[in-house]
Amino acid sequence: MSPQRRAATAPVTCLTAPKAWCCTAIARSFVVSARVGGGQREQNGIGLFLVDAAASGVSTRGYETVDAQRAAEVTLAGVRVGAGAVIGEAGAAFPLIERIVDTAMAALTAEAVGAMAAMHEITVDYIKTRKQFGVTIGSFQALQHRAADMLVALEQARSMALLATVMAGEDNDRERRAAIAAAKVQIGRSGRLVGQQAIQLHGGIGMTMEAKVGHYFKRLTTIDTMFGDADYHLGVLAASGGLIAA
Repeated sequence: MSPQRRAATAPVTCLTAPKAWCCTAIARSFVVSARVGGGQREQNGIGLFLVDAAASGVSTRGYETVDAQRAAEVTLAGVRVGAGAVIGEAGAAFPLIERIVDTAMAALTAEAVGAMAAMHEITVDYIKTRKQFGVTIGSFQALQHRAADMLVALEQARSMALLATVMAGEDNDRERRAAIAAAKVQIGRSGRLVGQQAIQLHGGIGMTMEAKVGHYFKRLTTIDTMFGDADYHLGVLAASGGLIAA
């Protein structure tokens, strides 16, 4: 959540934000970023605050997301927080926010690899048992090639997820951001390929609520969009000079 600052006079800060999105609908507290100084595009002057979900001026509207998770639309209307609600150094929270987002993306890449691995396993098992024209469809070489392509994409994603995990603790901001952006690019591309092939090899049943692969694909699609999709992070990677600095 990134609300606008209505007023900031120590020791009380007044927060106002119209309809900020939050990825959980059942939180007891929200970590809110707000500008407490500086210009609109400056990194300095951003603070983090811990806001009680039951505080006066906080309203939430929960809903189900496309991947069957829970999210909420949170509105802050003149919410007053004291000095004890400030996280870290007041007005210098941007580096901390970047570090948290990088760690969250590294965690998402691991979740995505797990979803892809499950889709590949389910799909291979399905084509080994599904019969058409009197034989299992897995005996058709064209479908074997598709399953192999899924495995290659999965292993590429797994390698980049491992890199993101290792680099999540890197103190060099450029190297950390480049590695995690590269992982996010690969996760997005591999997730789309694995998901599309899993649905295609299952046929119509792959799009039903009863089939697991469809639910995994929805989650992968959501993961791709969180914190910027593959195209966005490709731009981040290019702007940083690539995964390996010259």
